[in-house]
Amino acid sequence: MAGQSATTVRRPRADAVRNRERVLEAAKAVFSAGGPDASLEAVARRAGVGIGTLYRHFPTREALFEAVYRREVEQLGDLAEQLKSEAAPVDALRRWLRSNVEFVATKKGMSAALALAVHGSSELYAYTFDRLTKAVGALLDRAVAAGEIRSDISPEDVLRALAGMSYMHDQPGWRASVLRLVDVFVDGLRVQTSVNKPTPPGSRGDDAKAGVKRKPRRHGSRKSRK
Repeated sequence: MAGQSATTVRRPRADAVRNRERVLEAAKAVFSAGGPDASLEAVARRAGVGIGTLYRHFPTREALFEAVYRREVEQLGDLAEQLKSEAAPVDALRRWLRSNVEFVATKKGMSAALALAVHGSSELYAYTFDRLTKAVGALLDRAVAAGEIRSDISPEDVLRALAGMSYMHDQPGWRASVLRLVDVFVDGLRVQTSVNKPTPPGSRGDDAKAGVKRKPRRHGSRKSRK
């Protein structure tokens, strides 16, 4: 009896967790494509659940928007940890930043509601900032320790730069343009070395080196010509 009772209690919880995840994944797709006016009925249909199930988990549209937002932030934090063991330091940083561009695409469809949610919840803003700062900070520290990224850049600097690059998200073709800017930005962070760089022929560097060891040639004095 006790075992049956425990099983009976656990199953709805597992189903509820699965339904919640399906709703969040569906909401991400629907809101990204259709904007903040996309219907909750469309989200429920895509998730394969009834509208009543959706409302049991998320009683308001804003609650659903905030949950999708938090889920994306959590996934970006988890991705940073995953990339630390999967990719070289600079590549890991690049891939994480590119994933943030997709995050911006999701937020674009929910910007109106999210503005209200974030403005009304200092806890949500603090959570987002702390989670993303720690995520990119870990990737930066790894790249700096490897001697591949300059050390005078902070996690906050990187997030500000990313926000600035993504500001153009309302323009046609913005995603491809921002991804190019991310690559340029990361390349600009790399430590520049002069090792094995060929010196252009006839450069002042060649003349300076030659002048240290060689004396200027004399083409003969007037006495030798007599």
